[in-house]
Amino acid sequence: MRIGILGAGNMADALGTQWLTAGHEIMVSGRDPVASAALAQKMTTAAGPYRAPSQPGQPQLASPEPEVAVVRAGTWAEAAEYGEVVMVAVTEAGLHDVLRAAGPAMRDKPVIDVTNAVGPGAYDVTRSLAELIAESTGGHVVKAFNLCHVNIWRMTPPVFDGRPLAVPLCGDDEHALATTRTLVTDLGCTPVYAGGLDRAKLLEATAAFMIGLWISGADAQAVLPPLARSGAHPTT
Repeated sequence: MRIGILGAGNMADALGTQWLTAGHEIMVSGRDPVASAALAQKMTTAAGPYRAPSQPGQPQLASPEPEVAVVRAGTWAEAAEYGEVVMVAVTEAGLHDVLRAAGPAMRDKPVIDVTNAVGPGAYDVTRSLAELIAESTGGHVVKAFNLCHVNIWRMTPPVFDGRPLAVPLCGDDEHALATTRTLVTDLGCTPVYAGGLDRAKLLEATAAFMIGLWISGADAQAVLPPLARSGAHPTT
């Protein structure tokens, strides 16, 4: 799968490198072409060589030569055009300018939004960044990957006490959701459908609330009981 990433920061690095290792093709983009090219080289080096599997109908080579997956760097518009799926991983402050520069190429594509409003009081409960992205691009947006620190996405895989990390997804388009589920699974995580895109504002609010707890030194995960103690649940 070709993944175009709007952003050349830590989230682009962490998630993009994991997906590169899983066999996807990556293009990153940023404000500074030199910095974007440097990140692409860093990701290429970090992923290292891999042995490509045989194609159906072709014999398996006894000792296939290692190949190197090369991360590309481009402009905002080039990354948006390149990706079969596009990930938005830029700061909230620059979001409008980036989406405008990316142009119309994201229309009708799966778009993964990992952004959070950051800083004291930055989150606005009356709006959703994910819905803003959908309105601006015409893409099929899925909110995901916004609840964890970037270091979690560098783990291979993110597993705690034997339980894979669950990643909630909010979106309306089934193809975009299925694409995002694949990318979640490629990280060794468990995708969890959390409702339509109208619920993305709740996911963003959860991030704002939990990040505040973590910054204060509280164990945010401890505020919720285990599933078995959380009351009656309808059977499916």
